[in-house]
Amino acid sequence: MAAKATDGRKVIATNRQARRDFDVLETIECGVVLQGSEVKSLREAHVQFADANGWIRNGEVFLVGLHIAPYLNATGMFAHDPDGERKLLLHRNEITRLKSKVDQDRLTLVPLSLYFKEGRVKVELALARGRNRRDKRQAVAKRDAELDIRRAMAQSRRTE
Repeated sequence: MAAKATDGRKVIATNRQARRDFDVLETIECGVVLQGSEVKSLREAHVQFADANGWIRNGEVFLVGLHIAPYLNATGMFAHDPDGERKLLLHRNEITRLKSKVDQDRLTLVPLSLYFKEGRVKVELALARGRNRRDKRQAVAKRDAELDIRRAMAQSRRTE
């Protein structure tokens, strides 16, 4: 089930693979246009990020590749498309700024987390640069080394 964060956010899901595969340069909070059955499915945390990313088309931002499982009690016209595009809500100047950075610096828009904030579904979208295989290995090795250091320090504090 969803976990409660310290800043009043109720986290639905996080995209842990994104921080491994990309260098996050900047994050931005976006609203998401959803149907009722999608929100009910999100309350049950039935979502997968898989290959989700953001696209800017015709001055609008869309989240593509996000899989929200169908809500069991929604049928017929009340059901939603599990893999459909979802429109993200941003101010016009934010969209133009993101578009210019994506085009000029060859960056990508990656969703990092999906959460409820004051009853509304929000997505944390990152402006990121892809890592190659060597960079990924270095990032994992650095994280593991930091974890080993923290464990050793905690162990030394316990034995004192």
